[in-house]
Amino acid sequence: MTTQTLNRPQDNLKAARESFSGRLLTGAQFDEAIAITKIVEREIHKSGTFKDKLGDYAFAFARSEKFDAMKAETIVRDLFKERTGQSMNQLREKLADTEKNLTDEQKQSAYDFACRVGDMIENEKKMSFARAYAHQADDLAGTLGITDAAAKTLMKEQFKAVENTELYDWGKQLEERFYRPQIEAETREREAGQARTQTQTRGSRTRTGPSGP
Repeated sequence: MTTQTLNRPQDNLKAARESFSGRLLTGAQFDEAIAITKIVEREIHKSGTFKDKLGDYAFAFARSEKFDAMKAETIVRDLFKERTGQSMNQLREKLADTEKNLTDEQKQSAYDFACRVGDMIENEKKMSFARAYAHQADDLAGTLGITDAAAKTLMKEQFKAVENTELYDWGKQLEERFYRPQIEAETREREAGQARTQTQTRGSRTRTGPSGP
């Protein structure tokens, strides 16, 4: 799978640890703060936004520490910039600018990724439309340097332009043909296994019988 990490700078954890904010944290605090920077980074690549997720995680981080949510947010922002070499807003703007300047050829390439959604549903084991769609959007986003949300929009637009039908409708039809039977078979197998277990348990209790005085 092509991931968006191809378009991301290498993590610079050493710079983050030696930064002003990093030096003030314990090992556990630093690890948690870095984890939050990665969650926020993924959200930016996914949706092109970060404020809500940053605020939520900064609040949760601060709740068990001796600093408030505003301080926690400052720490996360500082470590994010040290680790990635750019601020959260700079990353957001970079992705938006790239999307704005896509060529017609780049936009048209989204059709191939949209078609691969169907290939995954048909050929992969227990692959839903939503999962296949997200997978291919992530691949396209990584290839073009845009957000997952923008990639999904491109896939829908290009598929509609070529096939004159909605990607969602086509994908859900394939899901009913290939994914749904697999899930139903799994459900029947699980229920049958539970019934066998219950039968064996009842049989064991009958053979043992109540204990005497």
